[in-house]
Amino acid sequence: MASSVVAAWEDCDKIDTLFILVCTVICWTIVPTVGIAYSGYTWRRNSLTAALPAVLVISICSIQWFVLGYSLAYGPGNGWFFGSWTAHLFHRDVLSSPVGTIPAILFSEFQLVFEATVCAIAVGGFVERGTIKSCAVFIAAWSTFIYCPLAHMVWGGGVLGEKLGVLDFAGGTPVHVCSGATATAISLYLSYPLFRSKKSPLRTPTHIRLHRPGNSFFQLVSMIIIWGSWLAFDAGTALALNFQSVMALCVTNLCAASGALTWSVMTFLESGKWSLDATFMGAIAGLVMITPSAGFIDMPTAFFFGVFGAVVCRQALRIKFTKLAHKWRWVDNGDTFATHCVGGVAATVMTGLFARREVAAYGGLDVPGGVVFDGNVRQLWVQIVEVLVGFSWSFFGSWLIIAGIDCIPGLEVLAIDKHIHEGLDFHETEESLGILVHPEEEDYTPTDKGTIALD
Repeated sequence: MASSVVAAWEDCDKIDTLFILVCTVICWTIVPTVGIAYSGYTWRRNSLTAALPAVLVISICSIQWFVLGYSLAYGPGNGWFFGSWTAHLFHRDVLSSPVGTIPAILFSEFQLVFEATVCAIAVGGFVERGTIKSCAVFIAAWSTFIYCPLAHMVWGGGVLGEKLGVLDFAGGTPVHVCSGATATAISLYLSYPLFRSKKSPLRTPTHIRLHRPGNSFFQLVSMIIIWGSWLAFDAGTALALNFQSVMALCVTNLCAASGALTWSVMTFLESGKWSLDATFMGAIAGLVMITPSAGFIDMPTAFFFGVFGAVVCRQALRIKFTKLAHKWRWVDNGDTFATHCVGGVAATVMTGLFARREVAAYGGLDVPGGVVFDGNVRQLWVQIVEVLVGFSWSFFGSWLIIAGIDCIPGLEVLAIDKHIHEGLDFHETEESLGILVHPEEEDYTPTDKGTIALD
């Protein structure tokens, strides 16, 4: 057995293996950093409970992926929605046999980073209103029944990738549309629960007050780490050290830069002040826009992708400030819908328009290209179908999962009114981030009645 493993290892390309190993280590920092970003968004008494779910994601997704997730997403078989339930159960036979030019165990670890990143973004829907225990259960169920099938559909030989021919380099739909739709489903359920959270006399579903980011320094740290790590995220998706991976890194940086500058300049022109939050949001919008197309577009196109993404996502962000959003209890405190969902939809469709066959060939890929440069009109409709399937699968599936969890005694997904009013950190954890205030101290509370900023 050992000799066969060593023999398979000898067939792997050592430079490619080292490259993907380094990318995996760098990308892993994205997962807890998403929690830091959410912590920066939230009210100071919710800082720790906003960051903690991302830490839970690291542990829960790592175990779920080892036990079953990898097999569901990338196991052998030509199923439309699932790979295999048993082929790689407990990572059986996932060792040194090459996947491309790298060992299967490293390919699995790199793909685990994708699942954990998406999950960390998605559970932002729990921020400031959801309970940690229900979030932990949601992570396990969601990663199994939402992410893994969607990853298989797009990348693992399923209906969207293998049979329909979508172009999705690093996850426009499996990463961004999926996480944005999931966070939106969670948020809407917390506003309109059906089961135990609704029936509890201690819980009153309501709209929480809008507020500015609680800790801008956390946003700065998050922007630095996520921006840098996302370069490895997209470059590593080539699964080899070739010119496509180099181009993916370069277009990713340029798109993030143009998005960050566009958003921050628009904010300055409106308010006369520079905003770290605007720069952060613009960079995220740029990273979202480039993810599905990083291996398929050139530098000039990437620049305009960033500008377009910042404009579109910034307009989407205005939704939560409207009277209608307040009336219908629309909560998007992590701005996940505005950036990841809307941006992911735009990015996936734009890939169908601007993907270039020539650029894809830098990595040895033979793809038909998109509408503008290669005249492939069909690709646009394929990308639209991917978006519709990905959003529907993620939104409705996530809603069913959180509704099911809410039926279980003790796992009510909505926090108690008193806890929301006083801050979840004080009641959900026994630690703090050094800014915990006793709940009897007079301060802003999310349930105070007050005016909201309008467009």
